[in-house]
Amino acid sequence: MSESTQASRDKLVADFKTVLADAEELLRLTANDASGKLSDVRSRLGTHVESVKGRVGELEGAVVARTKEAAKATDNYVHQHPWQSVGIAAGAAFLIGMLCSRR
Repeated sequence: MSESTQASRDKLVADFKTVLADAEELLRLTANDASGKLSDVRSRLGTHVESVKGRVGELEGAVVARTKEAAKATDNYVHQHPWQSVGIAAGAAFLIGMLCSRR
């Protein structure tokens, strides 16, 4: 999984958490309103919020698991091919240095 994909997923999870927090706050703020339609909407919103919370938790768990897998695979590769890893790191550092020096 690429870093941009990981960053996108992390941003999505953070955005969902923000929306959920806002929805929960809306539920708390309208708790004293006893009108029938608002009560029905609050009930449905509460059900949806709990459902989405569970899904976001599952997504977050999957992201964490995939990240751990990638880190483990990288660690194994570096241990199995130490000189290639050093060469790749040196090449990447050289390229980054060249790009930074152009500014």
